[in-house]
Amino acid sequence: MLNGTQRLGVLKRAFAATAAVGLVFAPLVLAPLVVSTGPVAAASGKGPDSVADLAEGLLDAVVNISTSQTASAERATPPVPTPKAPEGSPFQEFFDEFFNKQQKNREREPRKVQSLGSGFVIDAEGIIVTNNHVIDGADEITANFPDGTKLKAELIGKDQKTDIAVLRVKPTKPLKAVKFGNSDKARVGDWVMAIGNPFGLGGTVTVGIVSARNRDINSGPYDNFIQTDAAINRGNSGGPLFNMDGEVIGINTAIISPSGGSIGIGFSIPSNGAAAVVEQLRTYRETRRGWLGVRIQGVTEDIAESLGLKDVKGALVAGVTEKGPAEAAGIQAGDVILKFDGRTVPGVRELPRMVADSAISKEVDVVVLRKGKEETLKVRLGRLEEGEKIEREKAAAGKGTTAPTVQPVISRALGLGLADLDAANRDRFKLNKDKVTKGVVVTEVTPDSPAAEKRIVAGDVILEVGQEEVKSADDVVKRIETLKKDGRKRALFLLSNPDGEMRFVTVQVD
Repeated sequence: MLNGTQRLGVLKRAFAATAAVGLVFAPLVLAPLVVSTGPVAAASGKGPDSVADLAEGLLDAVVNISTSQTASAERATPPVPTPKAPEGSPFQEFFDEFFNKQQKNREREPRKVQSLGSGFVIDAEGIIVTNNHVIDGADEITANFPDGTKLKAELIGKDQKTDIAVLRVKPTKPLKAVKFGNSDKARVGDWVMAIGNPFGLGGTVTVGIVSARNRDINSGPYDNFIQTDAAINRGNSGGPLFNMDGEVIGINTAIISPSGGSIGIGFSIPSNGAAAVVEQLRTYRETRRGWLGVRIQGVTEDIAESLGLKDVKGALVAGVTEKGPAEAAGIQAGDVILKFDGRTVPGVRELPRMVADSAISKEVDVVVLRKGKEETLKVRLGRLEEGEKIEREKAAAGKGTTAPTVQPVISRALGLGLADLDAANRDRFKLNKDKVTKGVVVTEVTPDSPAAEKRIVAGDVILEVGQEEVKSADDVVKRIETLKKDGRKRALFLLSNPDGEMRFVTVQVD
């Protein structure tokens, strides 16, 4: 048996060996091994006795994804510090000239940048799923299999919004494939297993539990991640998260870590959303999502109170896209969407996913709350990608500004300076002439006023007060006075910014 000094020497030699290949370890703390001879306390609950059989049947379906892309030396590697000759050396001039020339040559010389990730086979004929960020910008993609086989991969399609990519390889024999499971059945506390390629080490198995569901980490419009404490590190991206039945219920894609290593907070794209995207990419090489054509915001407690809603739910329509599906169906700014295609809309996060998962050209029932009453409207959905193209073209066409002109304030209310919408105010606040066509301009905001608390700023345009349209500064003042007489404590404002993007805010009026 090794004594303490001998054990320390072995650990030092092991650390030196691993450091030579570029691995970084946390500081080692040696502590005496404590052996207990007493009975082991029975746990109130336990995990699986072993996942060896499960892992053995799945490892061959998980691949390492390696990519390379050509980049300039400036992008690929940081500048190399130039050595200096001794101070006063007669060779200093020649020394500097030589190394400066070497550095310039290095900057002009293109380099190959390598990256590593993970993926998994879903079709024995050679279809592989991974993350978009693993292969983004790659000139070459290679799938490395556990048996040592390396196959060049073709990119079939990718989706930036969900960070999913689908690849194809041409194997000489059928591959081991896995299938998607039902991520909606995964409960917090269920055991899960991740397999991937952390730090380029190759097939690595880690086990943990589902820590949380429906996580929004602000990475995209459809965030709905499964959170897990199964160890996920750099290189695990694109790998599968399995349930204990060996089904893929998530695609490992992100971690929260101050150090870059696992601290037990990892995120996976749920399979129920991913499977639909994968199928579209396989079939069309692109996504084809449903499009409603509305801009929405959350329903807060203040907004719910001002609209007469008993519960804080639904999605508030802040604007409707011109010539979009919603406008054609009669949906209006100020409507609260309560149900979509027979399903309740819990909040603003859920509606975009509901719409995106729906088929293009499908006619759906949309239940809205309008001025205290529910109405059901029929909407024929468009295609999101086409709607985004229209919005980009309109934004590009609307660019351009003119010189500002000062306009005197006409009215004041709730700490707001108000003025009618005219040519002078359009120029002063650089209002989009195509998108901001009516309303009352906010010319100034008093600090610490109710309006300032709601982040109303000069240049905003008031379109409605209490769900009633306002056309002049006097209209705003009169409408607020009416609400006060009716005993209302807050007024619901529909505002537009200079670019025409609308939002609702509630402002205290009592």
